[in-house]
Amino acid sequence: MSEVSTGRPQPAHAGNEYTALAAIIRESGLLRRRYGYYWTKLILVPLLTGVAVLAFVLIGDTWWQLFTAVGFAFLFTQIAFLGHDAAHRQIFRSGRWNDWTSLVVGDLFVGMSYGWWQHKHTRHHANPNQEGVDPDIELPVIAFTPRQAQDRPAALRWLIGHQGWFFFPVLLLEGLSLHASSVRRVLAREPVARRPVEIAFLTVRIVGYLTLVLLVLSPGIAAVFLAVQLGLFGFYMGMSFAPNHKGMPLVPHGMKLDFLRRQVLMSRNIRGSRTLDFLMGGLNYQIEHHLFPSMPRPHLRRAAPTIRAFCAEHEVTYTETGLLQSYAIVTRHINRVGLGDKDPFSCPLLELRQTPASGVQLPPHQPAHPAS
Repeated sequence: MSEVSTGRPQPAHAGNEYTALAAIIRESGLLRRRYGYYWTKLILVPLLTGVAVLAFVLIGDTWWQLFTAVGFAFLFTQIAFLGHDAAHRQIFRSGRWNDWTSLVVGDLFVGMSYGWWQHKHTRHHANPNQEGVDPDIELPVIAFTPRQAQDRPAALRWLIGHQGWFFFPVLLLEGLSLHASSVRRVLAREPVARRPVEIAFLTVRIVGYLTLVLLVLSPGIAAVFLAVQLGLFGFYMGMSFAPNHKGMPLVPHGMKLDFLRRQVLMSRNIRGSRTLDFLMGGLNYQIEHHLFPSMPRPHLRRAAPTIRAFCAEHEVTYTETGLLQSYAIVTRHINRVGLGDKDPFSCPLLELRQTPASGVQLPPHQPAHPAS
C-alpha cells in the first residue's frame, strides 16, 4: 500500500489506549498459561516424529515415499509453529524454559536456528512493515516497496512488474533458504546465545536427516523426496506468513506511531474456522498476536472480538479478510509495486491525517503528503 506522511504531533493520550486495552485483556484471563494444551503438543512432537521416521524406514526404497515427504513437510511446519509459540514466551512463565523449548523444537526437530529466527523476528515485531527496519520486507528476490523496485536492474523490469505471480512459486525455495540461513547464522561472527548447543542440534538434525534419507532411499528417489519435502515445507510456511502483512500499509523510515496503531494498521487477520486456526498455527490472528505476543495461541480466537470492538470504538482500522482474498491482495500489491504504481491501494493510514487523535508523528524533514 502507499505510504503516508504527516507532521501532526502525537497526542499525549495516544499510548494510553493500548494500556486500557491491555487491562481489559488481562482482566479477562486471556494471558494466563495453557499448560495442558502445550504439554500435549510437546509430548506429541517426539512421538509423531518417531512414528514418521519408523514409517519412512518400513516403507523403504519406493516412490510411495513422496507421500511420506508430504507428511514430513506438514509435520515439520506444525512443529515450527510450536517453536514460534515458545519463542514468544507463550508456553511457560520461565524465559529459560521457553528458550530451551525453542532450541529443542526449532533446532533439533525442524533444523531452524532459534538464535537466527529470534534476531530476525524480534526486529519485525518491533516495527512491522517499516522500511529499512523490518527484515520481512527486505528480500533479495521480491520488491515489496516502490523504492526496492526502482533499485532493481532495468533488465529485470518485466519480471519485477509481474513479480506477484512468481512470489508463491518462489516459496518452494523457502525451506532450503531457512536451513541455509540458520547454518550461516550460527557459523558467522554475529553474536548467538548458546552457539555450541545450536551447532550441535543443527548438526544432528540436518546431517542425521540426510543420512537417514540416503540410507533408506536410492539416490534418485532420495533427491526427489528431499525436493518435495523441502519445497512443501517452505511453501506451507510461506503461505502461512504471507497474508499477515504483505499488502498492508508501508511505514516510512523515521515515522513514529503509538504501539496500538503500529501493530493493528500494519497487520491483517484471516477469517476462518478452528481448522484454519490449526492449519495456520494461530497466525491468522495476526493483529491479536502482534498486540499481545505472549498470549497463548488458543486464546487468540477468544480475544479477537474484544480487540475488534475496541479498535472500532477508537476508530483504528481493523483489517480482516478471507484466506483466498488475502492471497489475491498480496499478488496484486506486489505486482503493482513492481510496475511502479504510486498508489496501489487506498491506505488506512491516510485517514490518520484527518484524525486529531491519530498518534502519528514524523520527523520535520518528512513531506506532508502521501508518497510511494
